[in-house]
Amino acid sequence: MPSPSERDAWLYVEDMRVFCERVLAYTTAVDHDAFVADSMRYDATLRNLERLGEGASRVPAEIRSAAPQIPWRQVIATRNRLIHAYLGIDDDTIWSIVRDDVPALHGELCRLLAARPHPAS
Repeated sequence: MPSPSERDAWLYVEDMRVFCERVLAYTTAVDHDAFVADSMRYDATLRNLERLGEGASRVPAEIRSAAPQIPWRQVIATRNRLIHAYLGIDDDTIWSIVRDDVPALHGELCRLLAARPHPAS
C-alpha cells in the first residue's frame, strides 16, 4: 500500500466526494431531531465529516488553487474541531454543515474532478 505521500493527490479529492455522499445518504431522509436521536447515524456522519477534513488536508496547494471556491481551510478546521472537541460539538452547527455546506461542497468537488487534467496515454 503506498504511503500518503505516494498516493495520487486526486484520489484525496475523490475520497472527499465519497465522504460527502455518505454524509448526504445518512442524513437525507431525516430531520434534525431524528438525526440527533439516532446515535449510529450521528456518529457515522461525524466520522465522515472528520474524514472529509483529513482528505482536504492532504490535497496539495496546486489542486486547491484550481478550486478557490472550495473552503479548504474551513473543511480542515471542521475536522480539527470534531477530532479535538468532541464533547463540545453543537448539534445545530453539525446539522447546518450537513444541510447547507456538504451539498454545495459535493457539487464543487464533482466539478473539480470533472475538470481535472488526465495524463496523456
